[in-house]
Amino acid sequence: MHHVLDDGIAGGRLARVLAISLIALVLSNVVVIVLSTVPALNERHATLFRAFEIVALLVFTVEYAARLWAAPEAMLYRGLSPARARIRYALRPLSLVDLLAILPLVSLLMESQINDLLLLRVFSLLRFLKLARYSSSLASIGNAFMAERRALFATAVVMAGVLLMSATVMYAIERDAQPEAFGTIPAAMWWAVVTLGTVGYGDVVPITPFGKLFASFVIFLGIGMFGLPIGIIATAFVRELERREFVVTWSLVARVPIFEDLSASEIGDLTALLEAHVFEAGATVCRRGEPAEAMYFIASGEVEVIAPEGTVTLHTGAFFGEVALLRPTSRSATVRAVTTTRLLSLASHDVAALMEQRPDVVRRLRNVAGRGEGDLLATELQDPRPGPT
Repeated sequence: MHHVLDDGIAGGRLARVLAISLIALVLSNVVVIVLSTVPALNERHATLFRAFEIVALLVFTVEYAARLWAAPEAMLYRGLSPARARIRYALRPLSLVDLLAILPLVSLLMESQINDLLLLRVFSLLRFLKLARYSSSLASIGNAFMAERRALFATAVVMAGVLLMSATVMYAIERDAQPEAFGTIPAAMWWAVVTLGTVGYGDVVPITPFGKLFASFVIFLGIGMFGLPIGIIATAFVRELERREFVVTWSLVARVPIFEDLSASEIGDLTALLEAHVFEAGATVCRRGEPAEAMYFIASGEVEVIAPEGTVTLHTGAFFGEVALLRPTSRSATVRAVTTTRLLSLASHDVAALMEQRPDVVRRLRNVAGRGEGDLLATELQDPRPGPT
């Protein structure tokens, strides 16, 4: 349940189908809520709209309950009791959005008139925010805003100061020429907002020479001021994407049994040397005769190793290509993905760096790779349990 609902790394095709279905339901539900505010459409299709609302609420309620139930399986809550893990999960921003999105369910247990309350309609439209759960990009943008909230607040304070000063100066210049538009500082602030935003509605414009000159300066100042928060958000977004890639790789590493006894900091050191790959079903990972330059770990999915001696299927937790860590050689078999497979690769030239960080892990890998002079396919054919090949 955790893999399918919350873990896109190992959820596979079922997780993607479920995510797409929920996205379609969210979008359809938002459209229905918006259309239901049109009196003519609501009178004609009131029963259909209400039935769709009930179905959507039930689906979202089951989804929320399932996510809450499976929360203890998340890597983030490893070591916590099931109750504490669920509480921590329920307090996450996206979980709170899920909860608010199903609050209109209470109205189904009450009088039908409650469905007309504006507050419940607002809660229903909060389902649109659920899209952030299914889009890593939207979630990354939200995390970028949260990470730079102090810098953005400081920028907002500076922009507010510029807005106030611009309105004050224009009030002093234009108040006698246009008392209706610039007779007070609050009235002049409308012009300042429009000008700093480079919108230029044209409903309020300066007419004096000094007013026009100052307005030109404010326009260029506005371009620079709005560039400041954009630059902050863009930089934070890039950092968030890098962090997200690290977290995904960290989760993949933690799934491999050979690394399962490593601490979080040790996995973090190892993650910097590993590269994550995703292969769809039928894709070729490596071909027989190619230079062997990396060892692969199966974080999720399964692959088949095709060699002259026969074919072996490896599953999650297994690894292959470990001879590349011992000496320069070529691939002795072709490896293809049977299902959508997540792999981690450790390049042979990174073993020296890993040796400095975790010599015990390197020794373990080399001991495995050195078993049987590196010719492990025949052994695997005789004993086809998940393991090295």
